[in-house]
Amino acid sequence: MNNMLSIVFSFKNEEDNLPELISRTRSVLIDECKKGTIKDYELICVNDASTDRSLEILLEELEKKKDIKIINMSRTFGISPCVLAGFKYAIGDAVVYLDADLQDPPETISDLIKVWREKDNIDVVNTMRISRAGESRIKLWITKLGYYILNRSSEVNIMPNVGDFKLLSRRAVDYLIKFHEKKPFLRGLVQWVGFKQELIYYHREARYAGQSKFSVIGSKVIRNFLESALISFSVAPLYLISLFGFFIASCSFLLMIYVLVGKFIGVNVPGYTGPMATLLFIGGIQLISLGIIGLYVGAIFEESKGRPNYIIASTFGFDENVPE
Repeated sequence: MNNMLSIVFSFKNEEDNLPELISRTRSVLIDECKKGTIKDYELICVNDASTDRSLEILLEELEKKKDIKIINMSRTFGISPCVLAGFKYAIGDAVVYLDADLQDPPETISDLIKVWREKDNIDVVNTMRISRAGESRIKLWITKLGYYILNRSSEVNIMPNVGDFKLLSRRAVDYLIKFHEKKPFLRGLVQWVGFKQELIYYHREARYAGQSKFSVIGSKVIRNFLESALISFSVAPLYLISLFGFFIASCSFLLMIYVLVGKFIGVNVPGYTGPMATLLFIGGIQLISLGIIGLYVGAIFEESKGRPNYIIASTFGFDENVPE
């Protein structure tokens, strides 16, 4: 069985990585075509409004070989919306998506294709990282903590060390592009869609060139975790607020009984330190609770506006019959 394979890259300002990325990916896919495991392929590069020479490099590659297809965003929309745009334009019987920094080695695509072809009715082939070169212990620990929180509170199982590098069948892709969430958490959505999934293991490499644009404790990562991952897949924070409220109300009730009993039996309850500490504690919990509720209200507000997830400024290399 011969199949068409689409590869989707989402990136911003990766001029130092793109030539090596395209060269290595092409080499892998040309070899797969020669072996007959795939019939043809396409490289869909979604440019998230880069300000460096990324687009110029891609246009040069397109002149050399027509396997390159380019989608240019009107402004920066983020990784997941760009990947979904690539999915919508992809025509492959299966789609692989990965970052453009070469931490996920393109050579692993051969292993993804092998599992997809050899096992029956596979819709998703995930990749799990055995090792993660170039990443600090602090980052690994924080990442592990994030996965733990998600899996303890989420309705779907999001496996630790399984990122966005994976192969999806045409059926899985068709369902994913039906989602119109304003802040999609893609790896969570893939698990939510379900179907039969397999897993392969690989060693994640250090970034090929340049600096990472996502600090593990940076505002982008924290916002993505809270707004896209935790809020989208769990209402546990709202239940936690209720438990806090019940706990504080219980403590306040017991304190009130203590004060009343002390008054009737003539025991003096001295000072104001205790009451002040209690008021400050309750005030802090209230502010935290309002913040959590605010995240959900904000998500509702974003969804209610009905704006598109992305706007495409231009495309190159596609046929005339492209999605609207």
